[in-house]
Amino acid sequence: MSLDNPDNKWIGKRTVRPDGADKVTGRAAYAADTTMPGMIWGKVLRSPHPHARIKSIDTTKAAALPGVKAVITSKDIVDFPIDKGAVMVGIQDMRWMCRNVMARDKALFAGHPVAAVAATTQQIAAQALKLIEVDYEVLPWVIDVEAAMKPDAPILHGHIQSDGKPSNIAGKIEHKLGDIEAGFAAADVIVERSFKTEPVHQGYIEPHACLVSVAPDGKATIWSSSQGQFMVRAMCAYLTGTPQSDIRAIPAEIGGGFGGKTIVYLEPLALLLARKSGRPVKMVMTREEVFRASGPTSGSASTVKIGATRDGKIVAAKGTYYLQAGAFPGSPIRGAVGCAFSPYDIANVHSLGFDVVSNRSKVAAYRAPGAPIGAYAVECVIDEVAQALKMDPLELRLKNAAKQGTKAAYGPVFPVIGYEQTLKAAREHPHYTAPLGPNQGRGVASGFWFNAGGESSAQVNINEDGTVVVITGHPDIGGSRASTANITAELLGIDHAKVQVLIGDTSSIGFSNLTGGSRVTYASAMVVTRSTEQVISTLRERAAKIWKIDPDAVTWENGEARPAGDNAGKFEPLSLSQLAARASETGGPIGAGVSLNTTGAEGGFATQICDVEVDPATGKVSVTRFTCFQDVGRAIHPDYVEGQMQGGAAQGIGWALNEEYIYDKNGRVDNPSFLDYRMPVASDLPMLDTVIIEVPNPKHPQGVRGVGEVPLVPSLAAVANALHGALGHRFDSLPMSPPKVLAALEPA
Repeated sequence: MSLDNPDNKWIGKRTVRPDGADKVTGRAAYAADTTMPGMIWGKVLRSPHPHARIKSIDTTKAAALPGVKAVITSKDIVDFPIDKGAVMVGIQDMRWMCRNVMARDKALFAGHPVAAVAATTQQIAAQALKLIEVDYEVLPWVIDVEAAMKPDAPILHGHIQSDGKPSNIAGKIEHKLGDIEAGFAAADVIVERSFKTEPVHQGYIEPHACLVSVAPDGKATIWSSSQGQFMVRAMCAYLTGTPQSDIRAIPAEIGGGFGGKTIVYLEPLALLLARKSGRPVKMVMTREEVFRASGPTSGSASTVKIGATRDGKIVAAKGTYYLQAGAFPGSPIRGAVGCAFSPYDIANVHSLGFDVVSNRSKVAAYRAPGAPIGAYAVECVIDEVAQALKMDPLELRLKNAAKQGTKAAYGPVFPVIGYEQTLKAAREHPHYTAPLGPNQGRGVASGFWFNAGGESSAQVNINEDGTVVVITGHPDIGGSRASTANITAELLGIDHAKVQVLIGDTSSIGFSNLTGGSRVTYASAMVVTRSTEQVISTLRERAAKIWKIDPDAVTWENGEARPAGDNAGKFEPLSLSQLAARASETGGPIGAGVSLNTTGAEGGFATQICDVEVDPATGKVSVTRFTCFQDVGRAIHPDYVEGQMQGGAAQGIGWALNEEYIYDKNGRVDNPSFLDYRMPVASDLPMLDTVIIEVPNPKHPQGVRGVGEVPLVPSLAAVANALHGALGHRFDSLPMSPPKVLAALEPA
């Protein structure tokens, strides 16, 4: 588990974060900080109804208001007809996206945009919204995932069918392994339980914001807070009918995303308003708009059945998951179905997921999308199996742990993985055997996330003084700049402070996929490594030219070119700064760029231990101790790795105990603020302890696995199992909020 490799100067070290000073002093520029001369303000009119046919929209009075410069409706957005087939940008279908950014024939959730205006002040824009006349035919609506599947449920989309009838079930995914019936027939113990979770929001501190300028020649520049500037460019091009070559998307600093900023909401509207008005348009969501109209993750209903023999071998596992997609198809059933059973070596598995639409905002990704929902049900049932067998819950997991050679139900055979190591580290940790007091309980849980590679680009340039500039193409959310600086400095053999890392815009760096899927440090390290290796090759050639010897006779060590041996000649080493100073006389600027579709990403595993204490008078549950164990592959920057582990656990604790969307009788979100939507703050949590386990990924030059998403996956179940330990009562729905706990404490 040691992170101190004596051969490394920078990889695995806790270097100062490159963006730290700017962020703590307030100099870092976020999307809402951007301004331009002549800028005007855009605002969105949103449906007050969760389901309503839009009979007509009259914008005449709004357009006539002094100060209003542009008004748009769905007529201004490119229409992708539903019957023409999918039009994909990444995992998003533009048929749904064009209807999500602006309602067409129907408003499908309270908060659905129906028009937008741009005016010289925010006050005039708000006044103009009130002058837009919309004639709605209010329709029956449905929010809950189980209610949406009932035969008499209101149907959102007439073209979606299941079993030959109109339905809200928009799709399904299924994985099978072995013979599930034979597996259960061989089981001595079978536990089956059903569970529910409520939709929860990613809770990023920075609301969605953008500024868009369109020049007289039609070329647009977009400054926005997103998890991918290339995604912003592509979606805006599709939705506004603008060639991608006419759009430059510039990533601002991002105040949190967690998956929720992987799609567009405001950018295409601001682009159309800017084009129509001839003025730069700025748009910023209020916190209420974020809650009402941007993607939370799915609520869910699930049933899990697990069978085991008397000696603790799990022989069969079946899971069925129904996930809310919101108003349009696209819930993360892949994560629930694919990840739920993946920590375990089980011969017979049937995992099935359904994508269910309902009258609430379209879901967006949230940190290992779908996987925490799947793990919550599975890990709770596994604890009950352990209880029925009178086995220690960690020992049961160890007995059935996936390892190298295990075939996962979703397809692959696992290579070298570190799941067993997380279990053994948890079992041996002092936390696991520490004494518990009255009203206290301890729970454990494990989790898995696929991780991803994908397209990435990097450029490494040597400055004239021997310092280095690295440009990559992904917004830095989890510390990728610090990791990139560590890797580049390590390879070049120079001080990490001499490496500057920039995030390029769509016109200055090659295509790079989203920051998401736990892919960025993995993928960017690959392209940065290759770019740096090419630079080192060039540096060796330049030294060889100066010494008039063959480049193969030159080595690169500790930031210097050296003769490979005495036979190559006796020359004083040439440092990076010396070679940079002579670049013009030896061949010109020194730099290299690489673009790759990276492969070889491997899944990540985590195990967590949680202690809780229940206040019997109020039903309040407090987490008193929490320890995270995770195989991270290789910790390029341990501080950031620990921060990811702690951040995921904190979000999972909130999801388990307090967070939920509450809807009023009119189908509107009733708690659209941080005052009423209860996210945990520092005073709600103990120190979240971390144990980094390093089982390097052999397919990566630095051994990296994705880190950022796995830590959320086990947390819901770890808290639930701890509360079961404290009370002896199994809660089958989240959040386990004080009223639910108090009801369980009171005698029937």
